[in-house]
Amino acid sequence: MDYTKLIVKAVQDVPPSGIRKYFDILTDKTISLGVGEPDFPTPEAIRREALERLSHGRIPYSSNSGMPELRELISKYLDDRYGVHYEAKGEILVTVGASQAIDLAIRALVSSGDEVIIPEPTYVAYNPGVIFAGGVPVNVITTQENKFKLTAEALKAAITPKTKALLLPFPNNPTGGIMEKEDLEAIADVLRGTDILVLADEIYSELTYGGKKHVSICSLPGMRERTVVLNGFSKAFSMTGWRLGYAAAPAPIIAAMTKINQLTMLSAPTPAQYAGIAALRQGFETDWRDMRGMIEEYDRRRRVIIDGFNEMGMTCNEPEGAFYVFPSIKVSGLTSEEFCDRLLAEQDVCMVPGTAFGACGEGFARISYAYSVEHIEAALEKMKSGYAAIIIQNSAGTGKAIDFNKKILDLINGILKIDEINKKLNLEDNKDIINNSSNNESSINDIEIYNQSHPRINDLLSEMSELEEFNNNKI
Repeated sequence: MDYTKLIVKAVQDVPPSGIRKYFDILTDKTISLGVGEPDFPTPEAIRREALERLSHGRIPYSSNSGMPELRELISKYLDDRYGVHYEAKGEILVTVGASQAIDLAIRALVSSGDEVIIPEPTYVAYNPGVIFAGGVPVNVITTQENKFKLTAEALKAAITPKTKALLLPFPNNPTGGIMEKEDLEAIADVLRGTDILVLADEIYSELTYGGKKHVSICSLPGMRERTVVLNGFSKAFSMTGWRLGYAAAPAPIIAAMTKINQLTMLSAPTPAQYAGIAALRQGFETDWRDMRGMIEEYDRRRRVIIDGFNEMGMTCNEPEGAFYVFPSIKVSGLTSEEFCDRLLAEQDVCMVPGTAFGACGEGFARISYAYSVEHIEAALEKMKSGYAAIIIQNSAGTGKAIDFNKKILDLINGILKIDEINKKLNLEDNKDIINNSSNNESSINDIEIYNQSHPRINDLLSEMSELEEFNNNKI
């Protein structure tokens, strides 16, 4: 039987997740920075409520829209946190995670040939979701120079008569970028007066740093009527496996999404909905104590990983949301996939190539800091050696200086272990010594003696590829 003739072509043509490829080959020795999942336990009060409900024995379906008490609390939460009001009855739908909310919104609103504008780099599920519905994803590139924000100019240039919706995923996975109020005002100015809808994936809305606060585009004048808010409990409440999300939108849109839900999924799991009730109830009672504690710890981890990358010379925007960094690895001279493959093979450190999130992710990698500081520091320590090896070997260009590079690399790896010494190496002083050295033991000794007096060499690694002297037999 030829199954290729039976399986829908659109499904066959969509590539598998570029994230999952790496998870399938991890070993017990691998230090992973690839998973976008909180490492905190689900707060005790939430777990206790679910266990209590499970102990009753019978766990019935809820209504297709979700438990009324949960929808009431979601309505209160959106009003309290973001200043937007949705009626619990008719304007809120409880779903199996935010992912189902996104899928339902796309299926309810996108017809064959409709275009959906999606900023890129983008989460791996958006483009396929639009394609499976018969729509056409239109990717708009965002740049490191602009902190990976969607600009009004780029949006305007992408709009055509076929444009049905804008998928607006901020705070962003994979870049950690956010859209501030003035950014959203510019986007809203483009959309007001059109029939273009906004699908606002706000799953990371609580995870912002540096005094930044998430602003929902639906809170701006004229935008509530054209926005579908998509959110859930996975990230802010550390409830990924519970699979609980929701959508908030004008009643006609929610009615359409509910119709699809009742004929396919029926309802979100009842124990998870009780857990969601406990999460929101406790949040209101404690002024979101557990959530604030997690955010403070994420912020601490964020600083550790940014500082570590800066020491290695990896150009990295400071992420202001979610729990990802998206550093440039272009100085390595490798593609994103080659870079990540080598770190995994040689150092047992896993990160995700930027190209998993679209073609414009080439030259970048996604790193999650949803891990303990100790885990992150262990990964950074191993990455220093791996990054040094990549820079040194690629700086040789034709490969004629490989033996010499290996000796320098041995020296560098030894120096990198002296963590307590942070004096910056003066590159210009060291450059002449390296350039005048030949491939012999006395030269190695000269460099070793010099560098012992200037033990911090990380800055040299980041700048080597920028100097013509280090290319084509200069080492």
